[in-house]
Amino acid sequence: MSGKFDLDHISKLARIQLTDSEKQRLGGQLNTILEHIDHLNQLDTTHVEPTSHVLGVQNVFREDEETAPLPKKDYLSLAPASDKGHYEVPKII
Repeated sequence: MSGKFDLDHISKLARIQLTDSEKQRLGGQLNTILEHIDHLNQLDTTHVEPTSHVLGVQNVFREDEETAPLPKKDYLSLAPASDKGHYEVPKII
């Protein structure tokens, strides 16, 4: 994985222009990153469970319960404007 990459192609895909000094500096940094990835690829992970989160995340939502709906006057009273039992909104053409 490490060693061979086309920094010009990568910068084109990222839609950034790099100066020669930036290419030299970033090329070295990218090479170091790829070397670290190579080290990680050498680890034996055959007995490691795949995870979607690093923390034990659980669903914290409550179960849905059917309840009686609010009376229209209650939720319409929160609207800036209402007419004939409906929300009133500005006309958009």
